[in-house]
Amino acid sequence: MIIATDMPEVSSCAASECAYNTDSACHARAITIGDGNHPDCDTFFSNHQHTKRERVAGVGACKVTGCNHNVDFECCADQIELGYSGDSVNCLTYAH
Repeated sequence: MIIATDMPEVSSCAASECAYNTDSACHARAITIGDGNHPDCDTFFSNHQHTKRERVAGVGACKVTGCNHNVDFECCADQIELGYSGDSVNCLTYAH
């Protein structure tokens, strides 16, 4: 079963070592943002193998309640970008 939903797209991702990243784009079905108050990509995991899927990832959930784009634990931005903040992969669209 495929469930169609309206989710913000992940427009780019700089985490090239992530298993879902191919050519600076995220190809997970949906990602989750947040680890408490930090806009981390909870879906990120480092792996030498990368997905072969061509789909564009959406943002399925956001646990960062302090973000202006978070409405009822869902992201309402048009799209997001993922990149590094220190050693972690973060949502660069986060707006406090």
